[in-house]
Amino acid sequence: MTGQTTTTEALTAEDRCDRCGAQAYLRVTLAAGGDLLFCGHHTDEHRGKIAELAAAGATLLDELDRIARRPIAAL
Repeated sequence: MTGQTTTTEALTAEDRCDRCGAQAYLRVTLAAGGDLLFCGHHTDEHRGKIAELAAAGATLLDELDRIARRPIAAL
């Protein structure tokens, strides 16, 4: 994704995905104001729209690296 990335105002366990309520790992702060919060799953599902928002001036706080992703075979 393109766009500005910020490291301020870290996400916490209390920040929840706007779509499903799971823990949020991506905050999109819109240029006009307001935030959208995404879990890992919904970040993947809406990656194209998030890229469009970033190109339009939205700022991204991307903490997706905090998700421990293991291959299914390791479960």
